[in-house]
This record gives sequence, C-alpha cells and structure tokens, in this order.
Amino acid sequence: MTRPLTRRDLLERAALGGAALTLPGFLAACGGDGIEAEGTTEATTTAVARELAETLRFSNWPLYIDIDEETKKRPTLDQFTEQTGVEVQYIEDVNDNDEWFGKNRAALSQGQGIDRDLTVLTDWMAGRMVRLGYTQKLDRSAIPNASNLVEALASPGFDPNRDYSMPWQSGMTGIGYDPRRTGGPVTSLSQLLDDPKLKGKVTFLTEMPDTMGLMLQLDGSDPVKVDTAAFDKAIDRLQAAVDSGQIRQFTGNDYSGLLARGDVWACVAWSGDMVQLQLDNPQLEFVIPDEGGMIWTDNMLIPTGGDVFTASTFMNFVYDPKIAAQIAAYVNYISPVEGAKEEAEKLDPELAANQLIFPDEDTLTKVKIFDAEAADDTELKEKFQAVVGA
Repeated sequence: MTRPLTRRDLLERAALGGAALTLPGFLAACGGDGIEAEGTTEATTTAVARELAETLRFSNWPLYIDIDEETKKRPTLDQFTEQTGVEVQYIEDVNDNDEWFGKNRAALSQGQGIDRDLTVLTDWMAGRMVRLGYTQKLDRSAIPNASNLVEALASPGFDPNRDYSMPWQSGMTGIGYDPRRTGGPVTSLSQLLDDPKLKGKVTFLTEMPDTMGLMLQLDGSDPVKVDTAAFDKAIDRLQAAVDSGQIRQFTGNDYSGLLARGDVWACVAWSGDMVQLQLDNPQLEFVIPDEGGMIWTDNMLIPTGGDVFTASTFMNFVYDPKIAAQIAAYVNYISPVEGAKEEAEKLDPELAANQLIFPDEDTLTKVKIFDAEAADDTELKEKFQAVVGA
C-alpha cells in the first residue's frame, strides 16, 4: 500500500510551525458557541421515498476518503456509483464544526434544506444537530450492514439508538511520548501532571472534551455524563499544573512538531497523528492512560431536506467491511466497522496490525465518549478556556 503523502505533507508543515490544520479529528472537539436559543425540538422524521436519487450530495472533511494518487479519483465513490447508478457530488467543505454550523444555521433553523444529503460532523456537533431537530431519521431498513457497527460506538449519549447518525471514522485521545527522552514508559495522566522530570516538557490539548475527558477519569469521574462539581475539581487540578509550569502549553495538532523535535517529551495526543508521526519515528509511543482514554467520532448525518433513502443506502455501502477497509487504509483513522480489520489484512497486514487504526476490544473498553451536551455547554467551556488562556 502506498501511504497518502499529501496528508503527511500537511502534518510536516504543521511540524515546521505552520498554522493549525483543519484535518478531520484535529478539530474533532472544537468548542461550540453553546447555541440553544433556536429551540430544542424533536429531530425531523420524513416520509422516505424508496427510490434512489440521481445524485448524492455529500459534505465531508478534507482528506477523509480514499483517493487514487495517480488518477485523483475516489475509488469508494466510484464503486458506489457502479453498484447503484448514483453519482456522488463530494464536497470537502467541513473544515470546522462551528464554521459549518454557522454557514448552515439560518436555513436549518427555518426548516429549509441546505443542498446536502449527507454530512459528517463530530460527536458534540452531531448532538447539537439532533437536539435542535436539524437532522432526519435514518432509513434503517436500507442499512442492514448497520449490524457491523462496533459495539463501543453503538450507543452514544446524543443518539443512544443511532436513529439519526452512523459513525464515519473515529480516533482515540491518549498519551504520546518519546521514551528516549522520558527515560521510560509514560502510562498515567498523573505522570504528565506530577512527574518533576517532565516539568515544562508536557502539552495538553485545547479541545475541552479531549483534555477534560482525561482529567475527569483521573479523578474517577465519568466523562460520559459530566458532573459540574467533578468538572470544577478537575479544572482546579489542571490549573495547578499550569501554574507550576508542569504544562508547557495547550496545543492543537501542532504538538506533533514539538514532539518530533524533542521540545516536548510527553503530551495528550490523538491516535491519528501518532500513526503519521510513527512513520518517521517508530520509537514514539501512544498509550491509553491507565485511568482511561477518550474516543471521538465523526458521524454521518442526514440534514433537513436531504434524501433519506439515498443517504441511508450509501451508509449501508460503506459499512461493507471491504469498503470500510479500503477507506481506513487511506485515512488511517479507526474504522467503526466490524470485519474491516480482517479485510485490511488482505490489503496490508502491517496496517491491520496497527492498534491505532484497528484497536482490539480490550483497548476499546478503556476509552469513553465525552458528554455531547457538556461539550456544548457555554459555562463549562468558559471555565476551560480560562485555564487554556492562562
């Protein structure tokens, strides 16, 4: 398999000090603006026409589906067209959850379509879309392959029955470190916060669900349903680590360059980044903290006005393990599809063995999904930003 150099080039640009990137997952947990004033309504249910549309209009993040580097075609989309006759209008216009919402909010709040049948948004924004009634119920009868959804992602708090969403890809949040500099394993968040030899060589993430999801578990609290008192306690501990100089800074994906150069020895990191960094430096390690890690997911949703049957048919297509493996081989994030690993072994045994792309069940039991409503809570975000900006 040929690795997607275009994606690595972007990471290397960040390592040289470029602007933060807007790759999927890098902005996976960006803070929203806490909008609830538009009214919390039941998500839209529409009568489903059992006929495929001529075109599927699909919004996604950049570099988030397989591309033939020679022809620049997208094999997965071409195969879908061959099987169904549906052309795919694929638009890479989801550069940031809030930005996407800002562009489409006015139309959605009026019950109008946005010229999209399918879009991919991160857990907390997907939760907002469902709460505000801006999504349509899936046609589950058109998605028999939904039975291939991995158990760990089957019941998020914002959509416990997956009536309105299906995962596209996921990533884990844990600890990345360079054992040559740390002198040994870094397996606990408490080491990042308290180990004196790491003082000033540690970074945490600016995304609240990632950082606070780990901090809550450090104190034995559950990030799936955030308790305000527990959140405040975790914030105080994080602030103390900032005040002492233990934490060097809060970053987006630009920690990757700091880690690669040795300016940072250990950090809160995303699994997708670490897959790419390990291509150049196999000695780097990524672990789920002893206390527990986080898993975030970018989800397929059918916005108001989208063609439910055609979008649901596409979801069924990408939940075929062969297709899911094909996508994972390019994007290097976690496939939500059971059986994709076995299919990936046929493409690239090394890829299939990578725990950051195909984590085993034991690993998945150690990660949790952050409370989507808490991630979109203005008061909690302000408390977190006060520490990040300190």
